[in-house]
Amino acid sequence: MDLPASTAALKKALDAMPGAVAEPLTAARGSSPLVQIYKIAGKMFAILSLRQEPFVILKCAPFRADLLRETYKGIGHRSHLDPRHWISVELDADLPVDEISELVAHSWDQVAATLTRKKRQELATLTQMPAA
Repeated sequence: MDLPASTAALKKALDAMPGAVAEPLTAARGSSPLVQIYKIAGKMFAILSLRQEPFVILKCAPFRADLLRETYKGIGHRSHLDPRHWISVELDADLPVDEISELVAHSWDQVAATLTRKKRQELATLTQMPAA
């Protein structure tokens, strides 16, 4: 499947997040996935669209989500998820690439903070740099 360049780049970044596991979701009669759901320790932190319309749904702190919606046209809501805690980011809209990367990291952090102490410790071992 040929992905738009912005989607392919974000997919690569999401795949590289510590502990991230991607689960494809297909339509009932579809053969190719519509989205990839990214999770850490079984908890979702991102939904990446694999269709022609490039977007990602991310977890976000409520105050930040409101500010982002006021600032950028490319931030909105497009799912059944609680709009106070989840935002949709259009990848080809008015957001700088650096801001999108920051929002992905923020989403990961938001979900990682809700994990049990044991799961956070396991995740921390994945994020530590090996000694040189």
